[in-house]
Parts: sequence; C-alpha cells; structure tokens
Amino acid sequence: MVSAMVCRSAVLGAVTLSLLAVPAQAAPLKTAGKPRAAAALPAPDTAGLAAVLRSVVAKGAPGAMARVDDGTRVYRSAQGIADRTSGRALTTTDRFRVGSVTKTFSAVVLLQLVDERRLALDAPVNRYLPGLLPDDRITVRHLLSHRSGLYDYTDDMFADSVAGFEAVRDKVFTYRQLVDMSLKKPRTNAPGAAYSYSNTNFVVAGLLIEKLTGHSVRTEYENRIFKPLKLSDTFYVHPDTKIPGQHANGYLTADQAGARPVDATDQTVSWAQSAGAIISSARDLDTFYSALVRGKLTSAARLAEMERFTRVSSTTSYGLGLRRRDLSCGISVYGHTGAVQGYYTYAFTTKDGRRSLTALANTSNSSDVLNALAATLEPAFCGEQKSTHGAAAPIEQEDVAPAAPRKQ
Repeated sequence: MVSAMVCRSAVLGAVTLSLLAVPAQAAPLKTAGKPRAAAALPAPDTAGLAAVLRSVVAKGAPGAMARVDDGTRVYRSAQGIADRTSGRALTTTDRFRVGSVTKTFSAVVLLQLVDERRLALDAPVNRYLPGLLPDDRITVRHLLSHRSGLYDYTDDMFADSVAGFEAVRDKVFTYRQLVDMSLKKPRTNAPGAAYSYSNTNFVVAGLLIEKLTGHSVRTEYENRIFKPLKLSDTFYVHPDTKIPGQHANGYLTADQAGARPVDATDQTVSWAQSAGAIISSARDLDTFYSALVRGKLTSAARLAEMERFTRVSSTTSYGLGLRRRDLSCGISVYGHTGAVQGYYTYAFTTKDGRRSLTALANTSNSSDVLNALAATLEPAFCGEQKSTHGAAAPIEQEDVAPAAPRKQ
C-alpha cells in the first residue's frame, strides 16, 4: 500500500540572506488526476521569503529557516542562530521538534488501519477502548477532526508557560493519565457539535493505535511512514529527552517581558506523545506531506476523508489531522502547524504535492513570532506579489497548543 519515496539530499553552503536554488536529485512522482501542477504556480519569491525570515528573527526568534521543494528545484534560506550558547548558525538541515505536525502522522496510521478494516471512522471510540470516554457518541472521526468536545488538558498544564513546562520537562506520563486530566473538566461541546482544538483527541488516537496494533506508536510510525518514505531525519524517541544528530536548540519565551528565554531543547514531550512528540527536518516534512496528498500513504478513499474540511477561520479549515490554508492568490495548501516548547513549525504542500514548504522558528510562546512565520506561505506558493511582498503578520491568532502565546 505504501511505496518508497526517494529523499533528495540537502546540500547547504553558508547561511545567506537570500535563497539558494539547487536541482533536486529525484524527478517528481507521477500523480493521478489533474490537480494544478507546481509548474503552473508562480516561482517562489525568494527575496520575499528571506525578508519574512528576517522579520521572524527581528521579532525575537534566535533563528528561522524555510525550505521549499517544487519537485525540480529546492530553495533554502536560514537566518539567525541554532544555539544561543555556541552561536552556531541555523541551517535548513537541522532537526527539530515538530509539535502538532505529529497529529498528521497519527491520523495517517489510523486511516491505514481503516483501510485494513481494523477500525471504522464513525464507530464509537469506546468500541475499541471500552469505558475510556464518558460518552459513547464520541467517534474516531470526532477525535481526528477535533469535534469530540474533550477538554484540552494542556490549557491548565501550561497556564504559566515556563513554570508549567519545567514541571513536566522530564516527566513521563501514560496516555491514560493524560486522558484522565482532560476528563476532570467539563467537555467543551457535545460530540460533533463544534470544532475545538484539543491535544486530548490525539492522545486518545495514540491509545487506539497501540490497542489495535499491539505495538507502540513508535513502531507503527517507523514501519508505516518513516521507513517506507526513507525519512532519515525523523524520529519518535519518547521518553528519551535528546534530539539525535545536528539539531536546532529550542527556546521558550519567558512569561515575563525582558526575562531570558529558557532552553527547552531537552524534554520528554511526554505531555503530548502521539499529539506532538515527533522530531524531523524540513526535508523530511516536505517529503511526508507531498507523499500524503499524492496518495502514497493511504487509499484514495481515506485521503478524501482526510480532506473533508470544516472551516475554522477565514483562512483555515480542518479535516482529519490535516489543515487547509487558503492564500491570497487563490491557492490552497495542505499540511499542519506545530507548537512545542522552543519550536514553531509550518509544513504545507499544494493539492498535487508538487510544491512543499517547511518553515521553522526555534522559539515558542510568542504570538509575534508565530504569526510572522505564517507569512512564509505567501511568497513560497504565491510568488512575488506587491500585496504580499514583505507582508505584515496575519491578524488572526494561529490555532495552536500548548498555551496561548504571549504578545510581545
């Protein structure tokens, strides 16, 4: 069901203020149907993208980078530093914590289990995990679309961002402990009634994966996604705290203005697990989302289920573990955002998977940085436009967790 995908090498010279365009080493995969091809898109606005990254650093991120892959060329840009202690420059090959981008990986595994007839999207979660949830009406589809009504326990856990993080940095939770935290609070709505983003949904998704397969989520990620796609920079190390190999350090913005940021690089991410604990690189995330929308990871029917979107803001819709962003030039892109202590990620691809962007800032708990990083999408996919070149950050607050980012 899953075909291997050749990963292109990422060769990086010195960090530059503009992007370097280099030939990709593998021809793009053929796709079914006739989606709008990357060749029909305007060329990426490399100067505009570099300007956005500079603005992200100016707003407080130690570093910011972006990698755009359009199947024939790879465009790379990096600004600032990966490590405040050593001063090492950030590069587009650095590994990092992807946060809630993990949710798409978890959704893919569950949809593969649907393809294997081991799971039904519209079946009650309690059919597979008897007695776990207080309402038999909550279905698997409700989890993956954030429509279960289950309270997001991270709202309490990270009410004080730094203190909350330090309390769980090295802690190891079970899935059921996390679910129990959620169930102590009233539900946000009736099952299926409304969209409400909650990490609890994808913690339950991890429980489902382990119950149905008899294996850890790590084993299932590796066997079903990491290895078939040759994602050599992608890992699930929980409960270990280290990022393997060369990586960007992540810095958590202090709750008090002017206080030093906290180096949050080493942590278990046990508070998130299947909702946010994967480690990856820009190259691997570009590969993953391109493969996903091309139908390389699920059947066409399951992919269509992922892409049944509910509008959640003027520019964003949510499917099953998958976001759609509608850009100013009329192009829609598909992927996910990620926030974990020390890291913000945007990873999106076109409908046909022939142009992909991954952008990173190695800080978190800053709405200024988060919204500035969102501006990488326009130059990457819409090209040079007078209306978007060097555009200001979007007005809408990004829908991410944990913790509401503080305004700087």
